[in-house]
Amino acid sequence: MLKVVNPATEEVIGELEEDSAESVVSKFKEASCAQKAWARRPVQERMECLRRFNGLLQERRGELAEVLTSEVGKPVKQAAGEIAAVGARVEFFIEHIESVLEPRLVLEEAAGGMTEKVSFAPLGVVGNISAWNFPYFVGANVFVPALLAGNAVLYKPSEFATLTGLAIAELLYEAGVPKEVFAVLVGGGEVGKVLLEQPLGGMFFTGSHATGVKIAEAASRKMMRLQLELGGKDPAYIADDVDVASVAAGVADGAFYNAGQSCCSVERIYVHESIYEEFVEHFVSTVKGFRMGDPMNETTYLGPLTRAPQLEVLEAQVADACGKGARLLAGGKAAEGPGNYFEPTVLADTTDAMEVMREESFGPIIGLQKVADDAEALACMNNSRYGLTASVFTASRERAEAMLQELEAGSAYWNCCDRVSPNLPWTGWKDSGVGSTLGLEGIRAFVQPKAWHLRG
Repeated sequence: MLKVVNPATEEVIGELEEDSAESVVSKFKEASCAQKAWARRPVQERMECLRRFNGLLQERRGELAEVLTSEVGKPVKQAAGEIAAVGARVEFFIEHIESVLEPRLVLEEAAGGMTEKVSFAPLGVVGNISAWNFPYFVGANVFVPALLAGNAVLYKPSEFATLTGLAIAELLYEAGVPKEVFAVLVGGGEVGKVLLEQPLGGMFFTGSHATGVKIAEAASRKMMRLQLELGGKDPAYIADDVDVASVAAGVADGAFYNAGQSCCSVERIYVHESIYEEFVEHFVSTVKGFRMGDPMNETTYLGPLTRAPQLEVLEAQVADACGKGARLLAGGKAAEGPGNYFEPTVLADTTDAMEVMREESFGPIIGLQKVADDAEALACMNNSRYGLTASVFTASRERAEAMLQELEAGSAYWNCCDRVSPNLPWTGWKDSGVGSTLGLEGIRAFVQPKAWHLRG
């Protein structure tokens, strides 16, 4: 049985029967049969199903947010915000699916009678191992375009967000998606391993780099389509021409929102030396004003960490940084009492030799490092095995774009951070991932082209 634990209270709030190897195989076979009929349905019918799903999602936002908060600890106001915002992603996919699926005429010869065209077919049955930190965002990035394109989905929500995964499934069924076309797999890593043994058309995963490597190795043996959204160590640079107080507040939110448990959270900050001390002062003041507490309270900004083992990771990063000369200006340890709470933590005078500036934290902790100029900032920002997002804060767009052009990251931000748009591809460079979700690329990821040579 899979136990569902509330990370704010450490109480068991549910027990779910896990899938077995036999049930995974059975669900795959049922999905394979059902997928063909689903793909034959007009795309407009599939679009209508997803429209209804989106409507149900928004109608029941309050109760769904409470379920999400109870199992992952995300403040309920932020959980409701995630559900509200995912609607724009669903609408984007619905708006653009027909144009992506439309066959394209490439050549039509009057004399030779040769016609060349390209059509697009679904991958078949795709696997989706989703994430717990933003299960609506991350899940919808995959299963919505997959279903619209005519695929069936074997969906394994994170074992830390299974109640939410099951709620998503029930809404899809109510909206008209057949149960065999969207089958939920309940369980942890062992269930994921069995899923990867099936002859899938594609595997789509969001999670850690270590698990992503294992999935890539397994997927390569089946020659399936692969998309991986992995870890990040997202940097931000604060140039010397900004409104320091305003930028400090905005970047603090980008680092601590959802207790720093976001793939695109700001995880390391480089500040121009001429404004460094001023920035540190404003930044620490903002962080000390964040309210930590019961995630069911509408006024709570920082809830508990979803995974208890992460507390030790953060404590180790603090000890490493302080041992190498960093100044601890706020927080630094797990909070007293029940729940997986960690104090919002700020470390100043960090260096690239410290773990907090090199390895993913995924928690409410940040390091601030002084740099002499743009060139040093650029070198420090690129000195990472990760490349998900990078931000530059400056009054000059020209200055920002010159730096962003050279930054090794899939998403580039000027005067903003911790942002994802359905209009743009979400993609990681280096150890941050393979492939893309969102944007038109995030729809094309779920189809395969067929080249037609027609002589008449």
